[in-house]
Amino acid sequence: MRIKTVLLFCCAFIACEKDVTVSLPTGDDQLVVEGTIETDKYPEVILTRSLNYFSHISVDQLQNAFVHNATITVSNGSNTMQLKEFYKDTTSRVRWYYYTADSTQANVFKGKKGQSYTLRIAVDGKTYQATTSIPGQGMAIDSTWSELNEKDPTLVKLMARITDPPTRGNYVRYKTARNGGVFRPGVTSTVDDQIVNGSTFNIMLESGQDRNQNINYDTYGYFKPGDTVRVWFSTIDKATYDFWRTIDFAYATNGNVFSSPLQVRGNISGALGYWGGYGVSYSGVRMRK
Repeated sequence: MRIKTVLLFCCAFIACEKDVTVSLPTGDDQLVVEGTIETDKYPEVILTRSLNYFSHISVDQLQNAFVHNATITVSNGSNTMQLKEFYKDTTSRVRWYYYTADSTQANVFKGKKGQSYTLRIAVDGKTYQATTSIPGQGMAIDSTWSELNEKDPTLVKLMARITDPPTRGNYVRYKTARNGGVFRPGVTSTVDDQIVNGSTFNIMLESGQDRNQNINYDTYGYFKPGDTVRVWFSTIDKATYDFWRTIDFAYATNGNVFSSPLQVRGNISGALGYWGGYGVSYSGVRMRK
């Protein structure tokens, strides 16, 4: 009797099968802003339109996502300059558009530590604004060195000794470049002084990760013996830290159904993205063999 009951139960479910079509909302596209200003560099702003999460992304879609003919200004409190649109060709056949200073103009300026910068964007009848700063002081790298992984001598750790000033509220983002390659952030690219305020401490700096590739957690974070490594180490303000901290978390938990929902925290009202200042310093080390 039990077997008959189970069979009848299964047949009932099979008989009730029905094709279900789910209509997924597309949502309105939004302006996406990626704006940066570094010490001793002109500001750079990239404007695009957001793409549908479920859409098939093609070269043409990427090309058409760039926003042109925007009026963009950057002010440091005493001078205001208007940015000009430029482009460069890439190997992926996508022409990359960006806005930066026109160096032929007289009032252009570069980023300096201890200054604040206001970004204003006018495009398609709307105006967007954000303010960032390049901290005048903050955490600094005293020295870098390498240490062999005790369990696997084919892997090497990059270590750094960092000093944090006694004033609370210091934030850092860092990236690394291996053997002359491009600077890339790790899975975790930010550091704050919530625990280490006013101290000198040692920390492992994770190797940069190509975020278009899968992560091999057996080797992630390490370098190879003999690698030449450069470190891009930047002081940032709280808003820039919050943006990259939430971006890092979203990347690290992508696909994890048990992770907490998180909203990326930009600082541009009415648009996605951020406007961030960076007080950059560089260091390098040859990894031990």
